[in-house]
Amino acid sequence: MTVASAPRARRAPGHGRLLTGVAWALLLLGLWLWGKDITSGPGGLSAPTTGDVAAVGRPLGVPLPPARPPMEPAAPERLEVPSLGITAPVVPRGLDEDGAVDPPPYEEADTVGWFRDGAEPGTEGAALLVGHVDTETDPAVFYGLSSARPGERIEVRRADGSVARFTIDDVRVFARDEFDPGKAYGPREAGRAELRLITCGGTFDRATGTYSANVVVSAYLTDALPGDPA
Repeated sequence: MTVASAPRARRAPGHGRLLTGVAWALLLLGLWLWGKDITSGPGGLSAPTTGDVAAVGRPLGVPLPPARPPMEPAAPERLEVPSLGITAPVVPRGLDEDGAVDPPPYEEADTVGWFRDGAEPGTEGAALLVGHVDTETDPAVFYGLSSARPGERIEVRRADGSVARFTIDDVRVFARDEFDPGKAYGPREAGRAELRLITCGGTFDRATGTYSANVVVSAYLTDALPGDPA
C-alpha cells in the first residue's frame, strides 16, 4: 500500500545503508525539548543531495498563499506529497533511549513516523514527520525529499476524516556543524500550524555508516477539508 518517493534507481555499492545519520540531528531534538514547551511542536528528515549545506529558499516569481487558522486536533494517518510521488501511512513514534525520535523500523521503510509528543499536523505549532532515506538495498519513503521546492503542496489525512493542506516554504540541508535545532524544529511564526518533513542528506560515510547532514522541508497550513460530522 505504500509508495517510495522515487523510482528504485540503481545505487552505488555500499551507498544504501541504515539511516544512522538521522540519529544525530534527532538526538538534538531530544536535548532541545528539555528547554521548550513540548506541545509547541518541532521538525523532520530527507534524501541524499550534493553538498553538506544548502538552502533552496523561495524561487523568484513563486507566490505563496496566506496561512489559514489552525485546525482542531486529530492524529495523522496518511501523508501525500504529489510532486514527489509520496503516498505513505503515518504512524505515531516517540523518543528512543538516546533521546532521538524513533523512526519506523527498516521493515517499514515506506512508512512515515509522526512525533506523537509534539504538535498534530494542522494544529498550532510545528508537527514533525520523520522517514528513512534508504535501506541497505533500496530507496525508502523520503529518498526524493531534497527535491521538494517551495510552493509545492503537502497533504496530511487525519483520523477524523479531515485533510490538512500545507504549502512548502523552505527546503534546507543542515550539516552537522551547521545544525540549529531551533531553526529545524521550532515554529517560524507564532500561532501558525506548520509541518516539518525530515530525513538524511549530504554525503554518506561508509566507515561510520552515517550521512553528513539532514534535509528539513518546512511547510505551513494553507487549506483544509472538513472531517466526518460528529
